[in-house]
Amino acid sequence: MAPIPFNCPTILPEAFEYLQQAVINKHLSGDGLFTHRCHQFLEELLGVKKALLTTSCTHALEMAAILLNIQPGDEVLVPDFTFVSTVNAFVLRGARPVFVDIRPDTLNMDENLLPQLITSRTRAIVPVHYAGVGCEMDAILALAHARHIAVVEDNAHGLFGKYRGQYLGTLGCMATQSFHETKNFTCGEGGALLLNDPALVQRAEIIREKGTNRSRFFRGEVDKYTWVDIGSSFLLSDVLAALLFAQFERHQFVQAKRARIWHTYATRLEAWAAENRVGLPIVPPHCEQAYHMFYLLFPSLDQRQAFIAHLKTKKIYSVFHYLPLHLSEMGQRLGARAGDCPVSQMVSDRLVRLPFHNDLTEVDQERVIEAVRGFKVSSGAPSEVELLASTATRSRRAA
Repeated sequence: MAPIPFNCPTILPEAFEYLQQAVINKHLSGDGLFTHRCHQFLEELLGVKKALLTTSCTHALEMAAILLNIQPGDEVLVPDFTFVSTVNAFVLRGARPVFVDIRPDTLNMDENLLPQLITSRTRAIVPVHYAGVGCEMDAILALAHARHIAVVEDNAHGLFGKYRGQYLGTLGCMATQSFHETKNFTCGEGGALLLNDPALVQRAEIIREKGTNRSRFFRGEVDKYTWVDIGSSFLLSDVLAALLFAQFERHQFVQAKRARIWHTYATRLEAWAAENRVGLPIVPPHCEQAYHMFYLLFPSLDQRQAFIAHLKTKKIYSVFHYLPLHLSEMGQRLGARAGDCPVSQMVSDRLVRLPFHNDLTEVDQERVIEAVRGFKVSSGAPSEVELLASTATRSRRAA
């Protein structure tokens, strides 16, 4: 049997034509033809004021921190269950991250904890739309507005997902996207900064262009360009933009296939999950997910590890996800304490992600499902995380 990988990047046939065209154009650096096409696509479909491709979502987050003028001593509220880039971007500017525990249903930042964590030093809230399911943005935005705090959406998982009918990434003053190899839309390494506040656009262009007003020069707005602000080289190569644009043009096809894979998992594994006390993903009725991943929540770490090993014997590769940032060496150095985020810690120990990518055939997915259903969770008294999973399951059924 051939191995079934956890991930396989999406590459469409049109990509080769566009890659060749980018090379023929002899504009291999950033802001070429395909970069502009990607910008236009994102701006028109999402309705954002400005989209700027970057070399990664990490760099888009770093641009956001610069745009907010984050200074040493400032505090930024971030979910504990996220990738380190969400935090590093602000720590690089001298900020102190305040780790927020997550909800047991969507695994997103728990908005109910925010009021008690905000201080006079809080400059930003950075919700991460985990698995492409929207955070509770009404509550987050209302609190941020009342306290004059910026909201930056880390939308690495959530392109084309929606919250109450509005696209994720269009709710805060700005948002970041990832086009890493593991994302729905990819160019290997890449990202974007989405700007919803027009007051941020001109400075964002400057920061992205090494602190120069080069973009204004190319538009004929100034007769020469010079160094006017801090910045760095955040531009994505137009060759990579060509690869990305081929997927943007067929975004409905990409998303429809991912939706089929997700719903097949959810339907075929529901009875097995209930029988084995395993939690499935929760998507609230007011959220339209981006179909980024499908995960399972096991009753214990031992059961999770046994499950991963079980699939591996059948040449099926699954992975766990984030480790709690507040327990990391760097998190501890920044003042976090063990036990600050108990839900995040429990979820981290028990979550496993199933193979999920556009090259996953129906035959291979059936093989994954049969392998999953062949695993039995050992009996025992319900743990605290099982009770959380049970609550989440009831919420999903109610939705």
